[in-house]
Amino acid sequence: MDQKILDNVTANPEPSWNGLYKAGGICAILYVLFALLVPFFMFIDNTELSHMVLGSEILNLITENGIGWWVLLQTFVLGSSFFAIIAFVALYVALKDIDKVKGLIGSATAVVIHILFIAYFPVMLALGFLAKAYPDAAEGQRQSFESAAEALLAINNAFNPLYESVFAVSILILSLAMLKGVFDRWVAYLGILTCIAACVALALFPLISIGYFWWWLFFMIWFVAVGLKLYKIGRVK
Repeated sequence: MDQKILDNVTANPEPSWNGLYKAGGICAILYVLFALLVPFFMFIDNTELSHMVLGSEILNLITENGIGWWVLLQTFVLGSSFFAIIAFVALYVALKDIDKVKGLIGSATAVVIHILFIAYFPVMLALGFLAKAYPDAAEGQRQSFESAAEALLAINNAFNPLYESVFAVSILILSLAMLKGVFDRWVAYLGILTCIAACVALALFPLISIGYFWWWLFFMIWFVAVGLKLYKIGRVK
């Protein structure tokens, strides 16, 4: 590709997609807000959550939080995944003219991961149904509910490292594409750093449990920066 044409492409992604760029930018920021920040502040006082392994503990936690648990899961965590999907589709379109391969692989992987997350999430919703019946259950039934809750928690703990490690790789691939243009290089480097942080955090998951979540701080900053840039691109006429 002629260097002058390449410079124009990297600086000005295709304007016919401006609506998608703006939608993707807004959705990226909404995802960070509703899927990550709101759940954190809703359960900031429940520090014991990171140490919960017994079914009775998690069922009591859900019972105590009542409707807040359902709002958290169904509205914020589950529903916000659709925001992420739109943002990653917009990200591919913004990158496709400078690195079609990395843009497609990175965005497709991130989208598939979020679709799988939505499909998997009934595992967590099932805890809510168990908790609803748990307080009024007979002693024998309560033990059965506790065992079922522990099994669901085990499935969740097994799924998270796989889901998040693949997601981190998609961020790395997209960030490598960003090094070629459109996005500021510091955003690309932050994405690479996010992947490294995820690898370290997930390696420590067996030791620190939910404490590994710190790597998402890097992702939140990266995704907000991506969202702001997409929105800015969408406003260019």
